[in-house]
Formats: sequence, C-alpha cells, structure tokens
Amino acid sequence: MSGEIVNRVAKSNLITIDLEDLYPKGKRVRLDISEWLYEGLILREKDFREAVKEHQWEQYQNCYVALYCSTDAIIPSWAYLLISASLSNIAEKCVVGDLELLENLIFNDIIQNFSVEEFKDRPVIVKGCSDKRIPESAYVELCQKLVPVVRSLMFGEACSSVPLFKKKK
Repeated sequence: MSGEIVNRVAKSNLITIDLEDLYPKGKRVRLDISEWLYEGLILREKDFREAVKEHQWEQYQNCYVALYCSTDAIIPSWAYLLISASLSNIAEKCVVGDLELLENLIFNDIIQNFSVEEFKDRPVIVKGCSDKRIPESAYVELCQKLVPVVRSLMFGEACSSVPLFKKKK
C-alpha cells in the first residue's frame, strides 16, 4: 500500500457550478409607497404624481428595487407603473413585491440567460453552500435546464454530493 494520498475529485472531469459566482452586485432596496399616500391609505393622483416627480431617484442607481405598500391601501396598477418608469434607466431591476420575490426574479433572469452548452454529456455538480442567500427556485430552474444536457447531475460538494440525475445509457 502506497502512502500517497490521491485527490480523485481534483483528477475527475466533474464540473462544479456555483450560483454564488453568478450573484449580481447591487444593493437590494425596499421602497414603501405608503409615504406618498394621503394618511398612508388614499392615493390622490395629483399628490402622488408630485411625490414621484420630486423623489430623489438617483439613490437607486444600480440597485434592485422591490416596490410595496406597507398599509392596506388599494393601489391602482398605474401607480406602480409610474414609479417603474422613473426607475427604468436607473435601477437594475424593479418589481412589485418583497425582497424574496425580487431575488427570485433576479435569479430567474440569470438562469434563463445561463448557457449550458459546455456541460453537454459531462458530470456536473451544483454547489450547495454559499455565503450569499441563493433562492431555492434558482437551484430548481438550473436543475431543469441542466438535466436535458448533462451526463449526471449532483448537488452539494464534490466530497459529499447528493446524486440528482444520471443519464441512462
């Protein structure tokens, strides 16, 4: 028996995909529009339009913005569209909802544009641990995109992965 330790993982042709490497830079921001409503509940069009016009939109440069209303006000669709128009050339992305929805949609875009050609008929592992919060939906979407092209798909770390899929011969 030889005393040499062989790193079989390093010698394998296993390809690792780390979604954290795709995590886009940019601050995630929540914008509560209730402050622009009369008593936080009533949207008065003239006042609302004036508040949107006077708002300092530059602060959202290169940010990802989640629009929401913290009160039970009924907000017409055009109000969110008006805000979105103001953010269109400033923010990276703007959604109506919470930060979780925002992150899901950011990664949806990333996975949609992710090329899988280089993984054709190769063994692939999707790294499971990361310092940044990656939405579960991103892993699901990536898996759905990879399964038709890869030879095998695993999740986790190369030393302790969970097999997800293996192409039948």
